[in-house]
Amino acid sequence: MELRSFHPEKVDLNGQSVLITGGTGSFGKAFIHSLLERCRPGKIIVFSRDEAKQYEMELELRSRFPGPLPIRFFIGDVRDRERLELAVRDVDVVVHAAAMKHVPAAEYNPFECIKTNVYGAENIVRAALDQGIRKVIALSTDKAESPVNLYGASKLAADKIFVAANNLVGDRPTRFSVVRYGNVLGSRGSVLPFFRDLVNRGAREIPITDPRMTRFFITLRQGVDFVISSLGMMKGGEIFVPKIPSVKIVDLAAHVAPGIPHKVVGIRPGEKLHEVLISGDNARSTVEYPDRYVIEPALAFWQNGQYEELGARRVDEEFIYASHTNPEWLNGAGMTAMLKAC
Repeated sequence: MELRSFHPEKVDLNGQSVLITGGTGSFGKAFIHSLLERCRPGKIIVFSRDEAKQYEMELELRSRFPGPLPIRFFIGDVRDRERLELAVRDVDVVVHAAAMKHVPAAEYNPFECIKTNVYGAENIVRAALDQGIRKVIALSTDKAESPVNLYGASKLAADKIFVAANNLVGDRPTRFSVVRYGNVLGSRGSVLPFFRDLVNRGAREIPITDPRMTRFFITLRQGVDFVISSLGMMKGGEIFVPKIPSVKIVDLAAHVAPGIPHKVVGIRPGEKLHEVLISGDNARSTVEYPDRYVIEPALAFWQNGQYEELGARRVDEEFIYASHTNPEWLNGAGMTAMLKAC
């Protein structure tokens, strides 16, 4: 299968001031590269707390994009509201990618997870409202739907915070929306670099949690394109979900490491056998486009029918978007194409 395009070229960010939290992460780097390649933003602010990563990123960007760059590096933490308010002054768009994402680390350090993922979301909302930011879009995860671990629960809480923030805007221009997708193939901490590292080290077997396990997968570039395209569509309060393929983890392991036997090691605490991006409870609030689903907010500020007037259709009330029932699956050619894109 061919990789789906989400048409970010339809969104005009020329002259816009864009801030991205967690900007030195895998998504942040790809997002900034995409902006510099496809348009002329007025300013890009990288907001993160690791000065070493910011320094390395600045060197890499200057080597790749000669000439003056509209980049500003801002040391800060989303836990610090006052610092955020300084960073978002005169900003048009905020992309919130900062999060504590590692499932076992979140289970072992629950207070830290809540401070970053939940209190950090509240701080983004308050700073955006205070400074009159035009658009805020937050990155979520499939683990936020019907969560079974603290990371997923904290991201569900964050999603609710961003959706409900639209109740608070009054006459301000600020709008908040969420993007939710599955595993980013090739990103830091994902299964692909783990498998590749084992192959490079000459491993004699590949550890598999469960041979039945399935996951949604999206490339980093697709994730960036989807966020940008959702920025162009957002009205405030929606959760955007891309139509992306599923893959069995055993099939991915066999494709990356052909001929190496698998060893079943069991599911880790807080891990699901399959992931869900849209549950049955959210189906009645969901509309569908050819390339995505949109979960509409069930809150008073939302005007029903907005997306149906633009050509979307409402999904069946029994609809569930889960990795093991997904109609789109990566075959061998699809995995080859996706791995080349990583």
